[in-house]
Amino acid sequence: MSGSGGTDGPGRLAGLKDSVTDGLYGLGWATVKKLPEPVAKGLGRRIADVVWKRRGKSVLRLEANLARVVPDASPEALAALSRAGMRSYMRYWMESFRLPAWSRERAAGSFDPKDVHHLTDAIASGRGVVLALPHMGNWDLAGVWVTRGLGLPFTTVAERLKPESLFDRFVAYRESLGMEVLPHTGGSAFGALARRLRAGGLVCLVADRDLSASGVEVSFFGEPARMPAGPAILAQQTGALLLPVTLWYDDTDVMRGQVHAPIDVPESGTRAEKTSVMTQALADVFAGGIADHPEDWHMLQRLWSADLEQRQEDRTA
Repeated sequence: MSGSGGTDGPGRLAGLKDSVTDGLYGLGWATVKKLPEPVAKGLGRRIADVVWKRRGKSVLRLEANLARVVPDASPEALAALSRAGMRSYMRYWMESFRLPAWSRERAAGSFDPKDVHHLTDAIASGRGVVLALPHMGNWDLAGVWVTRGLGLPFTTVAERLKPESLFDRFVAYRESLGMEVLPHTGGSAFGALARRLRAGGLVCLVADRDLSASGVEVSFFGEPARMPAGPAILAQQTGALLLPVTLWYDDTDVMRGQVHAPIDVPESGTRAEKTSVMTQALADVFAGGIADHPEDWHMLQRLWSADLEQRQEDRTA
């Protein structure tokens, strides 16, 4: 009996939370896509405003991150920016829940990126391409535009989510949109991505937050942070072109974007030195796009090294 109270109780609570989380996402995919579009948009804004007013951990973290992006913002301006950020974030979710029901024409017409020739010219030449994006706008919509609008299949990597059923749901969702999805953990993703690139394929990676212990330290808005080494290493090892991409919303129903000029592999230096230079260049492009459209950067987690170290101190105190 004592064993049941000491371990099964917390385990049951965790299991219940996982089941509720999975159920809510499932409800979103099942119901939101059936709503008339104006209703779905209005629902997203109302949910965003309610969450923002509650000032929970995610909203406070978003605001703290945005304070680094816009350091001169007054408290009132920062609060308005975080509210706009939550509305942008919920627009992402409302669109994502509805994407499986969109026609090819609707998907192709819902994203208008600049300088796509950087991507299409490389693919046409038979060269592999790594597209690296921050958590901006709707990266799923951009992916659908690539698969359905350009007719280009691509491979991506997904973070392992809890519960496992939720991760499976996300994988199935993205595969239904024409993406090949590999799990971030397990050790085989890097090799598979390298094979796709050597064959002239396309790889898309969200690359502004390190999920491993091997991230590269960069200066991001003037402070140390760690970002994934993968995009730079893949470009070095396979000869693929590394292209940063930034995304944002405006006042229309069309998402905007920019395919930036390629980040070249330095001619000299060790692999670690080249990786550091390339990842810093990637961080600089991301910072420029985020500074231009801070409300569309959906970073609701700790990112900067100082914040991660503070969390570790809090846990050990």
